Amino acid sequence: MSLPANVTVSSHPCLLAKLSQLRSASTSPKETKALVHELSILLGSEALSKVLTTTVDGTDVSPLGVSFDVYKTNPSRIVLVPILRSGLGMVEALQTILPVPVPVHHLGLFREKTSLQPVEYYNNLPTRVTPTTGDAGPCDLAIVVDPVIATGGTAEAAIQTLKEWGVPKILVLSILGSTEGVTRAANEAEGVEIFVGAVDKELGGVGGGMIVPGVGDIGDRLFLTIGK
Repeated sequence: MSLPANVTVSSHPCLLAKLSQLRSASTSPKETKALVHELSILLGSEALSKVLTTTVDGTDVSPLGVSFDVYKTNPSRIVLVPILRSGLGMVEALQTILPVPVPVHHLGLFREKTSLQPVEYYNNLPTRVTPTTGDAGPCDLAIVVDPVIATGGTAEAAIQTLKEWGVPKILVLSILGSTEGVTRAANEAEGVEIFVGAVDKELGGVGGGMIVPGVGDIGDRLFLTIGK
């Protein structure tokens, strides 16, 4: 099954090798956390090179007393939106890559076990006032981070929420996705880019909502709540 045009799958050799390590059941919680961080840096670097541009924003002087151009990234109004819980494991990596601090707004979404439909339990997006003529919206780019896109319902719900908030462009970063889930999220709305480390074709496991072979429940692995 071919993927939509707004979906990019990484071909970075180091990312693919580290993803193999993350997949392993023998990988410890400490190693899992480190791998998610490292994979997020690789993934984020690739994705941001596609969606960001630079312009000259003045000059500065080097320690040798020589003038040089100072660059800034565009768009400049960016927010990070981690999907709780597991998206928290990717936040620090994106903060490291971005050249200036950006706001972090959390969305709490979980997948109901029977229907597999997303349920929102937390949303700390700032309240928007009624738009006026020329209103620029809350930001120019929202970067949604969630290590896994399985059924695609959670990513779809997050995109819908951000569109309703007034965000014109959304970048969704996930370390691993399913063909079905990534396609569902990519088809949600215009102005959406999906960037994933790899795509597995099959959904199965307990309840039918897990990626196979996948990485298991990455939230449980990150926060030591396996068997809860």
